[in-house]
Amino acid sequence: MVRAIRGAITVENNNREEILAATKELLEEMFRENQIDREDFINMIFTLTPDLNAVFPAVAARELGITNVPLMCMTEIPVPGALEKCVRVLLQVNTEKKLDDMVHVYMKEAIRLRPDLKR
Repeated sequence: MVRAIRGAITVENNNREEILAATKELLEEMFRENQIDREDFINMIFTLTPDLNAVFPAVAARELGITNVPLMCMTEIPVPGALEKCVRVLLQVNTEKKLDDMVHVYMKEAIRLRPDLKR
């Protein structure tokens, strides 16, 4: 069965080190919360708000050792009033877990995107 898990995190500055560190932090928390094994991944789709362009967030996944999974990075459309400096990810995984058992992870200022999710 395939399940999708969403996550998002914000950064303070548009620089390579900060974007990679935040993306790694987000991914590791998503893996931990959902007890995901690397062989369960189908793909990862990353988006960045238009104010972030210092590095592709997929680099963070590769640095975590995720080398045999298709990754894609995209820029979000610039919507007035949208959350700034945000990295988002959509993970698709093979799992027998129920949809309600999947834990979506929103960190730092990105918590504002899904205040309905209590962690």
